[in-house]
Amino acid sequence: MAQLAQFTTSVDTVVSRMRALDAGLEARDGIAVFNRVYLTVTEEVDRHIDRGEFADPRAAITLDVRFAERYLTAVDAVADGRRPPACWRPLFQLRRHPGVRPVQFALAGINAHIGHDLALAVVDACRTLDCEPGALEDEFDRVGELLGSLEERIRDELTPGPDLFRIADPLAHLLGSWSLERARDAAWSAARALWALRALPDLAGEFAERLDAAVGLAGRMLLTPLPHPSAAPVA
Repeated sequence: MAQLAQFTTSVDTVVSRMRALDAGLEARDGIAVFNRVYLTVTEEVDRHIDRGEFADPRAAITLDVRFAERYLTAVDAVADGRRPPACWRPLFQLRRHPGVRPVQFALAGINAHIGHDLALAVVDACRTLDCEPGALEDEFDRVGELLGSLEERIRDELTPGPDLFRIADPLAHLLGSWSLERARDAAWSAARALWALRALPDLAGEFAERLDAAVGLAGRMLLTPLPHPSAAPVA
């Protein structure tokens, strides 16, 4: 029980850091937009852990914390004047661009975090817990279900109302090009591949670097500046 309490404190530390970031950033900042979304997800996962809805709470907490640490490390890198991973660079570079809408910031952050960080977090958690990825599959799937339930709410809250969000709006097509479910599936496959390559560090490093670059490219496309809905031609 004491060991589990120590892990819970780590979750509380992660939540506190994200709350501090939220308080210190302008609301329109792209990092602030994603941070609010991720804070909501992390708090939701924490509530489910507290209610005993994970079969292995220690595994769930470890995965949750290792996952969050990847994002917070990217934030710290930028604050220190260092380059973040390639998957995060588009969001940090375009975080204040007036032509990028809030939902794009949110999805670009989710793309970086799910597409790249989640796979590496699974490997990190396996090393911490001395287990195979298969031992974390239930926790991975449960967290994925929570993310999926929140994604629709995120899109609804951050996209324009029905009178503005017309089929002709390019945002509709841009959002339709990315899928959380496909990103999760790819992350699980990448985690298993990285774990299988752990005895070949050069090859594992190359795999992770290519994954980072590919996810960064997708993020850059999600952040394509768009005209404001009110400027779109009426059909």
